[in-house]
Amino acid sequence: MQNRQVAIMRRADREITDFEEMLDVISRCDVCRLGLNDGNYPYILPLNFGVKADKENQTVTLYFHSALEGDKIELIQKNNHASFEMDCRHELQYKAEQGMCTFAFESIIGRGKIHMIDDENEKLQALKILMDHYYPGENKYFNPAAIPRTAVYCLEVTRMTGKRKVLK
Repeated sequence: MQNRQVAIMRRADREITDFEEMLDVISRCDVCRLGLNDGNYPYILPLNFGVKADKENQTVTLYFHSALEGDKIELIQKNNHASFEMDCRHELQYKAEQGMCTFAFESIIGRGKIHMIDDENEKLQALKILMDHYYPGENKYFNPAAIPRTAVYCLEVTRMTGKRKVLK
């Protein structure tokens, strides 16, 4: 991935390092938790998202939408550094004979720089990408009258890592 910084994962046997595999995990996730800087505390919110990946350059851009005003818009304007997390394939397993529980999952975490998209045509393309994440290949209709009333922003990912735990 472009500008990828190497992180050492405690459980290297669970790390997903292949870019295509990370994209596969992202495709199965339905919520992305966005972390913004809010003074002494992070501001974390769950959002619908879309993803555009450049496999050749191994870059990822995440797209989000919301109302035109609110805390997240103000925080993005103050500081464009953001983190994200998404996860899927959750499965709880209780092992009665051992008296323990374990949990299977796949997750992607990362960070990058987020910015607002103001151009109406770019917003339209971003919203199409977002819709395609939930309705792949269906080209679902959405009312273009909503575009001027919708904030659209993108996170250009500079670092991401994946992790997977499968149950045995």
